[in-house]
Amino acid sequence: MPDWKKTKQYHQYSKHDHYRSAPGPGYMDWENQPDPFRRYNGAEIIKLKKIPLDEGPLFYEVLKQKEISALPLNFSTLSQLFFDSLAISAWKSFQGSRWALRVNPSSGNLHPTEGYLICGPLEGINSSPSVSHYDPKTHGLEIRTTFSNQTWKTMSEGFPENTFFIGLSSIYWREAWKYGLRAFRYCHHDMGHAIAAINIASSVLGWRTQMMDHLCGEDLEIILGLHKKNEEEMEVPYCLMAVTPQERNTKNKDFVAGFSDLKWLGDPNILSHDHMDWHGITEVSQATQKPHTEDFPNPDFKWETQPNLEDSFPIRKAIHQRRSAVAMDGKTRISSETFYQFMATTICPIPFQRFSWEPQIHLGLFVHRVDGLSEGLYFLVRNKNHLSDLKTKLKKDFAWAKPNDCPKNLDLFLLQEGDFRGIATSVSCGQEIAGKGCFSLGMISAFENVSLNYGPWMYPRLYWECGAIGQMLYLQAEVSGIRSTGIGCFFDDSVHQVFGIEDRSYQSLYHFTVGGPVEDTRLTTLPAYEED
Repeated sequence: MPDWKKTKQYHQYSKHDHYRSAPGPGYMDWENQPDPFRRYNGAEIIKLKKIPLDEGPLFYEVLKQKEISALPLNFSTLSQLFFDSLAISAWKSFQGSRWALRVNPSSGNLHPTEGYLICGPLEGINSSPSVSHYDPKTHGLEIRTTFSNQTWKTMSEGFPENTFFIGLSSIYWREAWKYGLRAFRYCHHDMGHAIAAINIASSVLGWRTQMMDHLCGEDLEIILGLHKKNEEEMEVPYCLMAVTPQERNTKNKDFVAGFSDLKWLGDPNILSHDHMDWHGITEVSQATQKPHTEDFPNPDFKWETQPNLEDSFPIRKAIHQRRSAVAMDGKTRISSETFYQFMATTICPIPFQRFSWEPQIHLGLFVHRVDGLSEGLYFLVRNKNHLSDLKTKLKKDFAWAKPNDCPKNLDLFLLQEGDFRGIATSVSCGQEIAGKGCFSLGMISAFENVSLNYGPWMYPRLYWECGAIGQMLYLQAEVSGIRSTGIGCFFDDSVHQVFGIEDRSYQSLYHFTVGGPVEDTRLTTLPAYEED
């Protein structure tokens, strides 16, 4: 049952501080490192097509929602959607070890997120409606079940022709193996990255998405075939997205009819032989399961911000070359114009427009090396409705001064001038990467009021919004010729002290840093797929 008290207890107990880390394994059990790839042994696999990167619109064209005609749904376009959202982007190797990087980033490159496709008959996939699991290692679909045309007609009724659905789940053990109790947070960061990746890849094809957020966890288990549980490697479904060739709000309805008695093919592989029990993750997962609701409509929120610059950077190139910086050079500077572009990117509609809630996340910024801007502490308000409340909750002596050359459609404020490189490093668990970039930030979320306005099921969704913001920072960094990286380790309440937050009205949920990367030349980069 949803339980906000247990959710808040988890949030508090999973915090890091200077004197106590969140409960974790305490060591790296390499013998039991989870397999990063889910496979359904015995299921038929359909290899998808790798679509060359020389096709597609420019980065700014997609973000500004320029007129991009919807491409028809077929084997090639469906292949491109998965290739641009959940596929492998490259392999890295070092001293005999080899590991995959993916289009959708993940904490520790551990990848707890799994993707599923539900679609009608499609040439090259199946002659019947089917549910498939996406396997990034082969860039293929594992057919898990087929079902009747009548069930598909009922499910897709009211949607435009050629609509299909993508479901996402999370396997907590993949992150808990390394990060312990805090892994629940990281899994939902990754969920947000994946949702944004799918939204962006859909937009490249001229398609739109709609979150089916009226469904409950039990509904999703039935629809995605995840009702049989391995308690040690539990896979929890969290969202279902309709992908349509045109934008349309469709009335929420029962999707479960016809799925209850299907025969599911393939046995999920075992990821580790031994496991460490993290009961707190199981408890918060149960406490934040969303119940079925009659409606969870998209909010009447106006996304007014558009990117300021035009560019000549193909968006698919940015998607596939995205990398996480492992170190920053402490020298690179960017212009204020580029900095404002980063800010605008975090508020552009594409990654967020189909979320079923108003924006809850704001950016507390440590600006280090931006030409035309003073060093200091800044704040980007992503939802104007929170501005007056934020001014009462943050430090009373903050200036709240808008920079002179700041675009009018950005609610960006200078709070305090000064050198915050040391503080940014300190609150990010002492990681120098936070102080050596051009800027770093904490994603500050409305927290206490969320329980009143929604319910405990909004807790993981706050991390989804953070992950989606992070995905946009990653892509903008590639377009700007620099790099960025997410930071999951930070001292929660020390961050709150920097901004003067004295209660739980707002909480920091994710950190990021952006700057000039220091490349690790010891690593060898290999193609994503052998035939490449």
